[in-house]
Amino acid sequence: MAKRVPVSDAELEVLKVLWTGGGMTVRDVAAALRKQRRKLAYNTVLTLLSRLRDKGYVEADRRETAHLFRPLVSREGLLGSSLAALADRVCDGTASPLLLALVKDQRLSQDEIAELRRLLDTLGTRDSERRTQD
Repeated sequence: MAKRVPVSDAELEVLKVLWTGGGMTVRDVAAALRKQRRKLAYNTVLTLLSRLRDKGYVEADRRETAHLFRPLVSREGLLGSSLAALADRVCDGTASPLLLALVKDQRLSQDEIAELRRLLDTLGTRDSERRTQD
């Protein structure tokens, strides 16, 4: 994934709303934020959506009078690019210290541990296959 400009906390709140609601107008997003006890003025929400559009995180469908905003990046996509940027900045591009710190400091459920094992097994299998092809 190409490097993206990071999102602010307020922009992230707006993205989270869009991830749950799909295509939404400025008023829809403002109403959803109010339900979360986050009261932002219409113009503030519009500014945040405009910034997200300019950064490439959302698109605006301008065919209707009220523009519909849709996310262009998933939660997983944003998480992946954010963690890669953190690994670059803090760990000189190496992901293993970041991964180890996340696993060590968190309490993982049995399901999460099983999923992590499956992922590691899959990565190990792919790595072995690549070595035999070389």
